[in-house]
Amino acid sequence: MSMPKTLLAVALLAYGCAASAADKVYIANENAGTVSVLDAASFKVLTPVRVGKMPHNVQVSPDGKIVWVTNNGEPDPDPSPWHPGMNKTEHAAMAEPGAVWLIDTDTDAVVAKIPVGLHPAHVVLTPDGRFAYVTNGGDNSVTVIDAAARSVVATIAVGKFPHGVRFAPDGRQVYVANLKGGTVSVIDVESRKEVAQIPVGKGPAQVGFTPDGRLAFVSLSQEKAVAVIDPATRKVTRKISVGTVPIQLSATPDSRTLLVANQGSRSKPGNTVSMIDLQTSKLVKTVVTASGAHGVAVDREGRLAYITNTYANTVSVIDIKSRSVVSTVRVGKGPNGVSVSP
Repeated sequence: MSMPKTLLAVALLAYGCAASAADKVYIANENAGTVSVLDAASFKVLTPVRVGKMPHNVQVSPDGKIVWVTNNGEPDPDPSPWHPGMNKTEHAAMAEPGAVWLIDTDTDAVVAKIPVGLHPAHVVLTPDGRFAYVTNGGDNSVTVIDAAARSVVATIAVGKFPHGVRFAPDGRQVYVANLKGGTVSVIDVESRKEVAQIPVGKGPAQVGFTPDGRLAFVSLSQEKAVAVIDPATRKVTRKISVGTVPIQLSATPDSRTLLVANQGSRSKPGNTVSMIDLQTSKLVKTVVTASGAHGVAVDREGRLAYITNTYANTVSVIDIKSRSVVSTVRVGKGPNGVSVSP
């Protein structure tokens, strides 16, 4: 049953009052070459930021001052840069080395551009914000960047076609989903070396942790499942069925709920988010969003989740407590990664 308009207006006003005036949501529009900026209080779209070609993922720094964006370098003057018969991902993997572009959150302007490896996918920062880690799908590596100096300090070899990446809550390890390798690489932060590869299943796309560090996860895009990993033993303990082609996932701050976006394919799009109770490992709700549900970001209070709908060019806002969509916002073409002010 849909929410009455009067109640919806009251609910949105309540969310707006609770959010800081500076809170923003950043969305990488892969097919538009832009980053959409969403005001978290009003759900109003602000002026988009033009970035490099095919921006795939975004991450707001822990201090909220900089947004890191992975892309494939300077925009092409040709608005149709890929060859006939070749999809965008394949073309990007063959392109010149990619980059991360940095956006100042005060001005929403690009302030730096840092070259990385081939076909960069995701970027995350250490909990203290000192270093950024970027997965390079095209050359099976992770680039480590000194955030203050804005320069590359290390390149780490990992598994085949690394994609999603997240830090363990204690900041000592990094997990990397190797999309074409069927494994999750474990990187030791102190030595900056891969210390293990965990076999997980088919098409691992994104990894995540509960904030309490008790559990880790990886979405299996070719299995309609999420694998649960015990970080202590580095072994998969169980798999939980979700929707078709699960991609991004995120646990709530209280470590009680996992949200998984089910993208499906362009010919058979998915349009749902699976909500899993982490106390029971049971699917408790399937929330309908829009075509191509892909990116997931949860706000600091664990009240709202933002879902990018890649094929619909929208972002759905989910109220986590009521397990329902409270707003749908139109953004740029091909929205992919999403990140919220910390």
